[in-house]
Amino acid sequence: MGRRKTPEERADEERRYALASAAHTDEDFEPFFTDTNQAIRNAAAMNPDASAAVLDRFASDRFWSVRIAVAEHPRTDRATLLRMLEADPRRRGVVHHETRKRLEREGVRFGDDGMPIPEA
Repeated sequence: MGRRKTPEERADEERRYALASAAHTDEDFEPFFTDTNQAIRNAAAMNPDASAAVLDRFASDRFWSVRIAVAEHPRTDRATLLRMLEADPRRRGVVHHETRKRLEREGVRFGDDGMPIPEA
């Protein structure tokens, strides 16, 4: 079992979580790209005010839950979604599958290899 957080540490996390949820501008999101708490980064990625540029940066987060939030966010642009797909079938996971579902809902067709069929 890890060490318990102090009341001050818990209060600081609550403050950062509230700021991540209330961010409006790209500059407001800047501290959250490197926040040590995955839940806070996830809250920032789910923020309805996150721009396509902010979401593109969160698409590279090391935790899958943050990347899934990006895949599900309505402001994520097509180029970011396509970049989130994994070409190697052995490396595909929940992020690839959620991204594929989103793209299929938007009319993108996928081939037998699990990747989008290039539009002619």
